[in-house]
Amino acid sequence: MNDAYAVRAEGLEKRYGEKRALDGFDLAVREGTVHGLLGPNGAGKTTAVRILSTLVRLDGGRATVAGLDVARQARQVRARIGLTGQYAALDEVLTGRQNLEMFGRLFHLGGRRARARAVELLERFDLTDAADKGVGGYSGGMRRRLDLAASMILAPAVLFLDEPTTGLDPRSRGDVWDAVRALVADGTTVLLTTQYLEEADKLASRITVIDQGRAIADDTPDGLKNLVGGDRIEVVVAERAEIPRVVKAVARVADGEPETDETELRVHAPVTDRVAALTDVARTLQDEGVGVEDIGLRRPSLDDVFLRLTGHRTDKEAAA
Repeated sequence: MNDAYAVRAEGLEKRYGEKRALDGFDLAVREGTVHGLLGPNGAGKTTAVRILSTLVRLDGGRATVAGLDVARQARQVRARIGLTGQYAALDEVLTGRQNLEMFGRLFHLGGRRARARAVELLERFDLTDAADKGVGGYSGGMRRRLDLAASMILAPAVLFLDEPTTGLDPRSRGDVWDAVRALVADGTTVLLTTQYLEEADKLASRITVIDQGRAIADDTPDGLKNLVGGDRIEVVVAERAEIPRVVKAVARVADGEPETDETELRVHAPVTDRVAALTDVARTLQDEGVGVEDIGLRRPSLDDVFLRLTGHRTDKEAAA
């Protein structure tokens, strides 16, 4: 396996009775990057993370993390990784400083080194002002940053983040994103599982889409979006009766057949000359007196990619 990769998996298999959680899963994560792992619930994301972090034994295939075999060198792997799950593993009675010092002692740093490391991490994650406050009074974003700090006690080469911003408000989510970027800037490799497609788009330099235990796509965010197509013109009308006229106007500038959504009263199609297409359609609809609620250009999103590859939206997007 190539040393340029901090994480490498080939043909991973994991069975639970008759169910195949992983069915020949492949993954390659380059050093010093954020690599996103996307997939619907039950696709195998968490199982893959548990195998790579040595919490679950694989049934087939091979995987290395930080150059170490996860099956034969599990103890050494654990010394090189950090893991942050979906829910913060903190003692709410203790202060932020006490939590970090406790984790440091659990990692056998000794009292002096544990205290020093806690000070470093509190500063890095912008928690110094709240260091001596009880964690029970922390906001969601502060708890998440403290949880990330705890996973960095030993400055891991590889950090596994399993849906790290679940349940956070947008501002707290942004705080966690900034913390992740800072970790990568310092040389840590991050494998990020998430159902927030915007999160993967903003953080990950490469994304693997997993479904039914297999990797079904692997590319940069822009590369995945190109699977769906380029720019599209989109028109939302006020009345359903206006849709045929909009389809006719859009068809004149489109690179393919316009598509319609009767429920959302929306017509959209791919275009090449984006500005000319938008101007032409807007002028035509205005001249014909068509009532338009919205008109514009947009690029495919990761949600479009996810829908195309898996046949449905993520659970987070569907709930929204």
